[in-house]
Amino acid sequence: MKVTPIDILCSPSAKTPEVTMPRLTKGRYAARLAESPADIAACQRLRGLAFHGPDAPPDADAFDAACLHVMVTDTGDGALVGCFRLLPLATGAEIARSYSAQFYELSALREFDKPMVELGRFCLHPDRHDPDILRVAWGAMTAYVDAHGVGMLFGCSSFQGTDGELYRDAFALLTERHLAPSRWLPRVKSPRVFPFAQGLARVKPDFKRAMRAMPPLLRTYLLMGGWVSDHAVVDREMNTLHVFTGLEIGAIPPARARLLRATAAA
Repeated sequence: MKVTPIDILCSPSAKTPEVTMPRLTKGRYAARLAESPADIAACQRLRGLAFHGPDAPPDADAFDAACLHVMVTDTGDGALVGCFRLLPLATGAEIARSYSAQFYELSALREFDKPMVELGRFCLHPDRHDPDILRVAWGAMTAYVDAHGVGMLFGCSSFQGTDGELYRDAFALLTERHLAPSRWLPRVKSPRVFPFAQGLARVKPDFKRAMRAMPPLLRTYLLMGGWVSDHAVVDREMNTLHVFTGLEIGAIPPARARLLRATAAA
């Protein structure tokens, strides 16, 4: 597989970084690493469409040049239907280099002693709703995690809009069941936050309503045993509320891990 320098994050602790993620096909969808600047530009255009609407410019930032970009395409018409980017870190000692560190105080995670990967800018084409797209994306992620011995997957999971009251049940459920372990708990850094755990600690959530309101990416994290920060960051530029989300690979329930690896091997 051809992988250009722009696709590879050269960690200070890695002398000869290698990238391993075989092309994965399931049904009519395939996932692969971006292989050229044109591929990355296609991902940025899809992100602009998914995050900001049909007339928006491509979504791009300085982190793109340091990330691996994963593309999910329709094998029938070649259309790009989903994408995300990965920022590999040798250990938690490098956490300050992550996108998430702009918004959360993550010093507790410096003690994490295994490889980590930040998953970011995850999006699906707004006109494509086939659940197999998400399955292929997670299969590709699983293949990468297994190939590189990743111990934790993390990132920001976003709710559309900046009014936390619209997601009262969802945030109450996160407070009740899914807050980060105290040893890894992110602290407040951003000047604009919604401290949901503080305000909703005694609220009993409606489970069905909460799960309907949960973003698909976050819902998947939670099903695998993921956890979140106790506050959401108000991101007015992206018009979202996002929570820091972590998933320790070793804590994924065995049955769920088998399903993911079955998809990754398909």
